[in-house]
Amino acid sequence: MENETLKLTSVLADPTRFSIYQYIVSNHRSVTVQEVAEQFDIHPNVARLHLTKLEDVNLLVSASEKTGKGGRPSRLYTLSEQVVNLQFPPRDYQLLADIAIDTLLSLGEAGQKGLNQMGRRFGNEAAKHAIGKERTPLSQMTVEDKIESIQRLVLAQGLNPEIEMIDDKTIRFRVFNCTFKETASRNPESVCQMHHALLRGIFETYFDEDIQFLEENSMLGGSRSCDYTMLRLGNE
Repeated sequence: MENETLKLTSVLADPTRFSIYQYIVSNHRSVTVQEVAEQFDIHPNVARLHLTKLEDVNLLVSASEKTGKGGRPSRLYTLSEQVVNLQFPPRDYQLLADIAIDTLLSLGEAGQKGLNQMGRRFGNEAAKHAIGKERTPLSQMTVEDKIESIQRLVLAQGLNPEIEMIDDKTIRFRVFNCTFKETASRNPESVCQMHHALLRGIFETYFDEDIQFLEENSMLGGSRSCDYTMLRLGNE
């Protein structure tokens, strides 16, 4: 586990390579060598090298694209299903999390309530920690500042986020993967409720006011992403 993490961080230590990875994450689609070369103003051979390095550590997967026009087929690079956590130092709490969740769920309705409370508190604490690292105090952050900070936080937790401000009171939030994928495979509905509570905890901490955090679509139900809408009920 530690060696794999060292390889991962070594690959992402290159600023251009990390930017390429973020570009693919934010676009939620496959890219070609030529597209990356044009986007980052680099030679296609350099772009291919960066993409190959990302594939070597399982951040990307690739496949040939047959165009039907003859010649050498293009290669498409897509995000792998590997959940990436960029927090340091590397620690594996997966087994502990599984045991804690299974134990709580064995207690029935009270256990589910406790699991949701745990998720919400984790979101609160993660948000407070992230806010403490920002140069601007929470009280002086604009809505745009808060959205950018939340995006950095959830990206560091291994999520592929997309956040859109609809109006002064409404924010749409989407994630395209799940950091609890392995655990959720056994208890999908319970873990999704906990994850919902965790995300709510993050948003309510940043906005420090009454909010509604509504789930609209879920990957559990077959959607491509988990979609949420945050409604601000209070006044800043």
